[in-house]
Amino acid sequence: MVSIRDVAREAGVSISTVSKVLNDYPNVSGKTREKVNEAIERLDYVPNSIAAALSSKKSGRVALVIDVNRNMQAIDEIPMQYIVGATNRAKELGMDIITVFATMIDDMDAEEMKRYFQSQSIEDLILCNPPTENKALYALAEEGSFKTVLVDAPGVGQNISCVHIDNKKAQYEVAKKFLTECRAKRILYISGKKDGYASRERLKGIKELAGELGLTVLVRLGHFGELEARKLTIQYAEAKDAIICASDLMAIGAMKALIDMDIYRPVCGFDGVNLMGYAGKQMHTVGQDFKAAAASAVDEAARLIGGEKGRELVLPHKLMRIKYLDVIK
Repeated sequence: MVSIRDVAREAGVSISTVSKVLNDYPNVSGKTREKVNEAIERLDYVPNSIAAALSSKKSGRVALVIDVNRNMQAIDEIPMQYIVGATNRAKELGMDIITVFATMIDDMDAEEMKRYFQSQSIEDLILCNPPTENKALYALAEEGSFKTVLVDAPGVGQNISCVHIDNKKAQYEVAKKFLTECRAKRILYISGKKDGYASRERLKGIKELAGELGLTVLVRLGHFGELEARKLTIQYAEAKDAIICASDLMAIGAMKALIDMDIYRPVCGFDGVNLMGYAGKQMHTVGQDFKAAAASAVDEAARLIGGEKGRELVLPHKLMRIKYLDVIK
């Protein structure tokens, strides 16, 4: 069995440094952290806290709660990536995990949800991009009967961890790179949900950039749906220089609308989904590893089961363009 000593030797660092990385201490350089994490991945090392939690007879099942976008005309690959990442990691750790779609519990209040999950021996909840309008689900997380990991949503407590990218920073960075190339000043920004955490953070990034560059930004809600983005593009694109979307699927809807309108406006997306490769043109976007996010959430679930306190994990993102050959490799 791989030990922390093996990881230290592989990474060329001390055992205490590996421990600091595993416990997310801030005083570790990015380069060192990367070396340690690469060694952990190569050796498939499972930290003792997780192993201890899994060997305990107290650990129960984990429910992976997925909210599928209901405004979607195309198949949304993000929930499937969450499922694959979580189930693969759970299998590696010997954990029992089930998938629950948010529509199955939409009409329940917090107490009904509690009984539903308890009836299936659920001890830990992983909520992937939980809808803000589902107040009962958040109330259940705060109530404390279940250990809870929030994916792409904020919240830290004794029994609550959260896993997400820095949405504000990512939106700022990709938009700045995009606008540096196209030199647009009049922007149509198609946001996601009015009250969604990721949507709010991404909008903050755009507003910060707009202030720096002196941009004129028209913000409209696309509800993460390509059809709504198409409608907004048809309505506003002619008077704008470029379109920035808070998701790739909305970016695809915008681009297809521009083709039908027979006008050119550069389009920027967000998420890095494979479907972008079939859009016909390369677009700037933010790459997220949804499988890795879900796997990290499973690790956090094991930590919480093991009695450790909740924490916030900010995962890396990358700026990218996706083309067809990237998808079919």
